[in-house]
Amino acid sequence: MASDHSPSIHAPSIIVFDVNETLLDINTLAPLFTRVFGTQTVLREWFAQMVLYSQTMTLSGLYTPFGELGVGALRMTADIHQTTLTEDDIAELKERMSSMPAHPDVIPALTRLREAGFRLVTLTNSASSPSPTPLEKAGLSEFFEQSFSVETVSKFKPAADTYQLVAKALSVDMSDLCLVACHLWDTIGAQAAGCSAAFLTRPHNAILSAANVPVPDFTAATLTALADEIIAQKQS
Repeated sequence: MASDHSPSIHAPSIIVFDVNETLLDINTLAPLFTRVFGTQTVLREWFAQMVLYSQTMTLSGLYTPFGELGVGALRMTADIHQTTLTEDDIAELKERMSSMPAHPDVIPALTRLREAGFRLVTLTNSASSPSPTPLEKAGLSEFFEQSFSVETVSKFKPAADTYQLVAKALSVDMSDLCLVACHLWDTIGAQAAGCSAAFLTRPHNAILSAANVPVPDFTAATLTALADEIIAQKQS
């Protein structure tokens, strides 16, 4: 279902995908959290801490790679819950984070967008990694002409510089970009920087209704439905 917000007059030609949780399923980390903490709900607590402190680092003018913040956030979460964490647990986290599968709706949606003539790229908070990359392991790399990491600017999303790096690298205007993400803080940042935004309401993610909070140009519960909305705007 499309949002009430009028879509941008300038239809975007390049779709920029967030990676973690938007494309790749972080719920595959749940067995680690169930084993260590006795409940998988701590997974969401850990992920929220990692996002919070990535943004804190950027606001403070500091930078540490996302994966290292993830390990640190796991240690912090274990301390908060007074739970013992082993080096094997840390190794398991790293392994699971590097090999998350794609959500079932991802390949069909990417296929539709590519066939509709859109250029597809990714922009992730995660640092770049040697081959095989997480996208290669998930069978998604063939869809994207480039994969961008915020490490290039040493700032995390939603800092404007992170979205601008994509436009600069591709030599296009910000209005040519549409960010697809299941995190509203990401779509807010993209819209503030001059991009269109498509919000994917995966579980644990929802619209924030408050004054001056940008409403996404597109909103849907599945990536295939979101892709159809974006394609429909292009064809209208």
